[in-house]
Amino acid sequence: MAEGLRKGLTSYGDAGFSLFLRKAFIKAMGYSDDALDRPIVGITNTYSDYNPCHGNVPQILEAVKRGVMLSGAMPFVFPTISIAESFAHPTSMYLRNLMAMDTEEMIRAQPMDAVVVIGGCDKTLPAQIMAAVSADLPTVVIPVGPMVVGHHKGEVLGACTDCRRLWGKYRAGEIDDNEIEAVNGRLAPSVGTCMVMGTASTMACVTEALGLSLPMSATIPAPHAERFRLAEASGRVAAAMAKAKGPKPSEILTPASFRNAQVVLQAIGGSTNGLIHLTAIAHRAPHRIDLEAFDRLGREVPVLVDLKPSGEHYMEHFHHAGGVPKLMAQLGDLIDLDAKTITGQTLREVVAAAEEVPGQDAIRSRQNPIKAEGAMAILHGNLAPRGAVIKQSAASPKRLQHTGRAVVFESVEDMTRRVDDPELDVTADDVLVLRNAGPKGAPGMPEAGYLPIPRKLARAGVKDMVRISDARMSGTAFGTIVLHITPESAVGGPLALVKNGDMIRLDVAKRRIDLLVDEAELQKRRAALAPRATPDWAKRGYAHLFNETILQADEGCDFDFMRADGK
Repeated sequence: MAEGLRKGLTSYGDAGFSLFLRKAFIKAMGYSDDALDRPIVGITNTYSDYNPCHGNVPQILEAVKRGVMLSGAMPFVFPTISIAESFAHPTSMYLRNLMAMDTEEMIRAQPMDAVVVIGGCDKTLPAQIMAAVSADLPTVVIPVGPMVVGHHKGEVLGACTDCRRLWGKYRAGEIDDNEIEAVNGRLAPSVGTCMVMGTASTMACVTEALGLSLPMSATIPAPHAERFRLAEASGRVAAAMAKAKGPKPSEILTPASFRNAQVVLQAIGGSTNGLIHLTAIAHRAPHRIDLEAFDRLGREVPVLVDLKPSGEHYMEHFHHAGGVPKLMAQLGDLIDLDAKTITGQTLREVVAAAEEVPGQDAIRSRQNPIKAEGAMAILHGNLAPRGAVIKQSAASPKRLQHTGRAVVFESVEDMTRRVDDPELDVTADDVLVLRNAGPKGAPGMPEAGYLPIPRKLARAGVKDMVRISDARMSGTAFGTIVLHITPESAVGGPLALVKNGDMIRLDVAKRRIDLLVDEAELQKRRAALAPRATPDWAKRGYAHLFNETILQADEGCDFDFMRADGK
């Protein structure tokens, strides 16, 4: 099997000439024959001035390169696109599959025997893992790590749960312009991803549970020296994998590892986005995420990590308490400890080495959980024939069984325009409904599911309402919010049939979300729906590809032609 520079030769009709030309040009970089004869470890560079989450990537790159070279292999850094959550229009989710394609094709196109992917901001780790699974080259994943916490008036702050909480106070008139400006400069005090259990931290924990990254990689704060020592160690592991030609993702990602990831996703109070991403990753492999089985796990697996938005602590506290290895130790027989990791260790060996931290309270025991059930529940009903998700660990308990009158917004733009209108007919017991915010409808399934409390209600002291949509929400958000309603309204899903004043019943205990309108009336409304035409935004380029081939949330929102079985 070809390795190093001999892999994937450019086609000139003469393999000897192809290698000769490749070596001639790469020597322009000053490399010696000794360096060029070694196994190659490709390293993705996802740094961007637009991406503060990835602000430590240049230092991580240097540490990985050091680890690779100390182990006798040759590092080659190559760029891919970088997606920053708050800088991506229309949404970062719209670009996730583009990053996955970019990363996969660059892994395939360039000679490397193993690859190190470096990511963090919400959609980057899932995109890179989707790429790695499809390319099936030995892969080490390095998360960039969470920020350290901020402080304001003696209070610990974390982006972006506290972003939302304090912005809500500002909207309600409890915080003035000067204070919100001061808060704005204190919420993100360092580079790195959100230091709460948002999507970035969720996916880093899921990655560690899958066995694709080194122990403790999910939780080390981004600026800490330990993060760069881990990067060096990751480079060493990648070099060993390059020489051994494995293990490949297909050898690590088994039904057991995917089940472990789902257990951890529930136990950490993880982001609802994590379920979409894990589903997409599984579809790239010959596996599937069964939503019913995931829901059953949610009834068995308690939330053990006391971390915002489901609890009180932040990622650095989770780290100092022992991180994912300690969590898996507390989960006990809920984790399959025989699952393998990229280091060659089993999770049993990882858990055996977990640190015991006296007095820590960030990782609870199963006898003393934060929540008796897992982070998420899967709902069905006539509003969600193929499912919807609610993050019950971050919801108001009193609203988990609720019947209310629908207040419907046709789109994100309609919601933005009308939600704060003093004349809006809305009460605290109503159900806010947002449609046309799914994968095709928005496009890109924006994190608009965290509908703001109408200003007149916020100023009257209302903190939460039942909100439902075919959109997503940030893992940092909280509230009684039903998301990912599938099929989405833009493709004729039942959400498209809801009218103002209809009654909607939410019953999380029974896993139901229902529109209380008789079937004959719904059929009449369905017949009156206008057929969907190709929107103007989808007439060309990537937008056209996205619109034509994007799957629904229950299938991971990947492109239909990227699934392992092609079905």
